[in-house]
Amino acid sequence: MDFNFKKRYGQNFLKDNNVINKIVSSIAPNDEDLIIEIGLGSGALTKHLVRMSKYYLGYEIDLEVKKFLAKYEGENKLFIYDDFLNRNVKDDIKDLLYKKLYIVGNLPYYITTPIILRIIEQKLDIEECLFMVQKEVALRFSSKPGNREYGAITVLLNHYFDVEYLFEVGRKCFMPSPNVDSAIIKLKKKENRVDVDIDKLNRIIKDAFQFKRKNLRNNLKSYDLTKITNILNEYGFDLSNRAEDLPVDVFVALANRI
Repeated sequence: MDFNFKKRYGQNFLKDNNVINKIVSSIAPNDEDLIIEIGLGSGALTKHLVRMSKYYLGYEIDLEVKKFLAKYEGENKLFIYDDFLNRNVKDDIKDLLYKKLYIVGNLPYYITTPIILRIIEQKLDIEECLFMVQKEVALRFSSKPGNREYGAITVLLNHYFDVEYLFEVGRKCFMPSPNVDSAIIKLKKKENRVDVDIDKLNRIIKDAFQFKRKNLRNNLKSYDLTKITNILNEYGFDLSNRAEDLPVDVFVALANRI
């Protein structure tokens, strides 16, 4: 391929057609839905995604790849060459009369979490996200309470989505090959999500996980521990537990009641 890969953008282009087909078959938008793709690269996924629904919007930071992507432009097929982290997505899609929203992306390893947090911040009504991320990160995002990988970002994601680890993607499936393996995760909109002040939820999650090896009594000592004890006991936990033991509904209860 005649292309200057740029380390500053974390560019690793997917080249394995079997993996590409497997990714594409993992979502099923209808014709009136909108697909947003983040990080288009040479268009390995783009060429399929633009045909899957009436509306498509691609975000790509590198203008050099426009030569690969220009042929996919058309009515309701929009391409924005800018840093996704700088975009107001609601503004970008306000004129598209779509039904459901799907987001797909081969996310650069070094900004995976900032991109996902940016999506959450914008309060988009998302049906599903399908992301290629570093395998270690995928395991963290999809981890369950009580596991070593379970962390603050896991709790936050599981408040908004049902998170599913789909499959691994080996490093040889990319050009150039990264030094780690990747994996595909699916984030599906959580139905009947309990309302909570997101700032309070973020704060209690951050404080509870601030020293991962310490228990809740130590990490939350600046709070009213009597109140926290009463809430924890309702769910079968106490202050001797660590943050990694608690499911997301306990954190939501703590944020709503202290």
